[in-house]
Amino acid sequence: MSTAHKSDVFRKLLPVPGEEVDLAAAYAYPEDLDRPWVRANMVTSADGGAIGPSGRTRELSSDPDRYLMGLLRGLCDVVLVGAATARVEGYGPARGRASWEGLRRGRTPTPPVAVVSRTLELPEKLLSDAPEDARTIVFTTAHAPRERLEHVRRLADVVVVEGESVSPVHVLDALAERGLHRVLTEGGPHLLGEFVAAGLLDELCLATSPHLLGSGAPRIVAGGPGAPGAPEHSSVRSTPVRLAHLLESGGFLFALYTRSQDL
Repeated sequence: MSTAHKSDVFRKLLPVPGEEVDLAAAYAYPEDLDRPWVRANMVTSADGGAIGPSGRTRELSSDPDRYLMGLLRGLCDVVLVGAATARVEGYGPARGRASWEGLRRGRTPTPPVAVVSRTLELPEKLLSDAPEDARTIVFTTAHAPRERLEHVRRLADVVVVEGESVSPVHVLDALAERGLHRVLTEGGPHLLGEFVAAGLLDELCLATSPHLLGSGAPRIVAGGPGAPGAPEHSSVRSTPVRLAHLLESGGFLFALYTRSQDL
């Protein structure tokens, strides 16, 4: 299936139905950011499933979804992803597009990918194929396998965190030090769950695919009370959001939710 798609095929449903859609303007990050602004881009089935039967998201995707994903990557400073998602989805470095030229003026031609991994078992192309001006950033702990850590250090920008795990605060502090404020996380569900639990997710771009998966598929956010590794007395966090806009293309719905500013 071709990944080519025209932006004018997107139809605005809310807040003003039928209004012309300027996707770059509709998804622009706030100006003059003095801290990382975290945006998540996720896809879900109509009944809330986060992955298809193969364990990947591609079965839920479409040309419009991939077009928008490319635009969001062009707008961001860094693409953040969890190691499991990087392995399952076969992540490599972000590939530049001609349409990004105006979006990335004054920045590297492609955004670096940042990945969180305790074991450092990552797709080799994510490390070896990254351009020198957008080297992959790897977050891990002091307990990472030593030989693997030395290998990854030769190919990537490695941030080693003391302790048992890498928290969202660790990630955002390191990205801020590098001047990477426009953060786009593409999951997976556990990484997204950590940012939601920490109250550090600013926006959610949610594509709803016209498919039904049944009760077996996980949701876009995983973890929380009762999950492996969750604190014994952890509680559900409710984060109010507002619907900034709702678009439609090819039977898919594209919602942008922004965290309420009065939190």
